[in-house]
Amino acid sequence: MNPAELGAELAAAERDGCQIGILSQSYPDLDMDGAYAIQDAVVAAKEAYGARRTGWKIGLTSRAMQEALGITTPDSGVLFDDMHFESGALVPRGRFIAPRIEAEIAFVLGADITGPVDRAGVLASTAYVAPSLEILDTRILRQDPATGATRKVFDTIADNAANAGIVLGPARHDPGTFDLSRVGAALSRDGVVEETGLGAGVLGDPVLGLVWLAERLSAYGQVMRAGEVILSGSFIRPVEAPPGSRFDADFGDFGRIAVDFAA
Repeated sequence: MNPAELGAELAAAERDGCQIGILSQSYPDLDMDGAYAIQDAVVAAKEAYGARRTGWKIGLTSRAMQEALGITTPDSGVLFDDMHFESGALVPRGRFIAPRIEAEIAFVLGADITGPVDRAGVLASTAYVAPSLEILDTRILRQDPATGATRKVFDTIADNAANAGIVLGPARHDPGTFDLSRVGAALSRDGVVEETGLGAGVLGDPVLGLVWLAERLSAYGQVMRAGEVILSGSFIRPVEAPPGSRFDADFGDFGRIAVDFAA
């Protein structure tokens, strides 16, 4: 297995709007470290294309998702400037391969987080929090058409944690003014509520997602920088976003977001 070659292949698949085969099927020994090595190569390839890092995403934070995948830890990926959409934006048809939507709380940092940190340290380093939607996509087949084999968590991690887009809501809040574990959202597609959830679905408290990420990054000599956006993890199941669909996320007093996908 050559992480650099596989990372370049995944970055090209994202750029070209196509999918590659399931890596864990071709490389049965693929593990967590190998998956993150491929993700690092994806990041390097995107930067070579001219993309600029803007933050991090945390995924697989709910107990239900972890149990479904047979893991006990979240995963993470890197955000880039070409992933950002404003609330109310129209996503062009063909921009993504098989997009899905998740609702979560975004943290925008006011100071660097350079190593392991506790909950108070995360809050002290946060400039503001905001409602957000994450757009997931997959540059790896979800299921192999010949064998029926499905992706594993290592495939998702290698594919930049299925990261594709972010819609950051316009509302900004001091993180100390809300009990973030009690902040929730109702996500509607085409006027029908599809999913609801609370921030507590993220490790019991979305702040703890950043505590986890700080520890993981410090083990690899990486940091979270001031000004970066950190997606703390979804508290709903992903909802398919076919062409022509409209999404509205009502976070109550925390804010609202909308995004449309062109038909």
